[in-house]
Amino acid sequence: MEGVSVRKIKKICVFCGANSGKDVAFVNAAFHLGEVLGKRKIDLVYGGGKLGLMGCVSTAIAQHERQVLGIIPSAFTVNNLVGETCGKEIKVATMQERLVMMMELSDAFIALPGGFGTLEELFQMISWAQLNIHNKPIGVLNINGFFNGLLSFVDHAVKQEFITPRARKILISATTADELVDKLQAFRFESDPALSKLKWSPSSSQKEKLDLTLRL
Repeated sequence: MEGVSVRKIKKICVFCGANSGKDVAFVNAAFHLGEVLGKRKIDLVYGGGKLGLMGCVSTAIAQHERQVLGIIPSAFTVNNLVGETCGKEIKVATMQERLVMMMELSDAFIALPGGFGTLEELFQMISWAQLNIHNKPIGVLNINGFFNGLLSFVDHAVKQEFITPRARKILISATTADELVDKLQAFRFESDPALSKLKWSPSSSQKEKLDLTLRL
């Protein structure tokens, strides 16, 4: 990365499936991502528990003695639904509160293969970046072409002029963990001139919490 200004990333939030998926490559890649983050001395923020790919990433990074923080809705902790979090755990009341806290405590975001929940988290972070609520890098680890269809759809939306070329740059992709982290570190946010004028004031009722009720 010679000649490229590198963003300092201390904590990465990983969104991924609570299932392991059909292909063992997903599990291997999740463990490898945890190893890469651990070796780079990057801590983990994730959704808590030990199920599926979430458990793989958290276990791998904890083995490298990095901090692991699971942010989990209290409803998921009833009857040990998702298993024990590998590291520190913060319980929140709602899914929205969980995502806001993830955004506030992380320096970047990575999505591994997952289902609707993973996709919701990924696109929520992208839309918040587009709205200038944050300027943190967001990427998908495209294991065995898992995200090919999604990336093609996003490019199609650009062609149809529903997503601007500038906004398209928000979503980064790579096929290996090292390449993706390198891209996240090199990312330079380019805000839309019109949306950059939006002012997001702290809610008086939540003190320092951002008012993130607006969705695209």
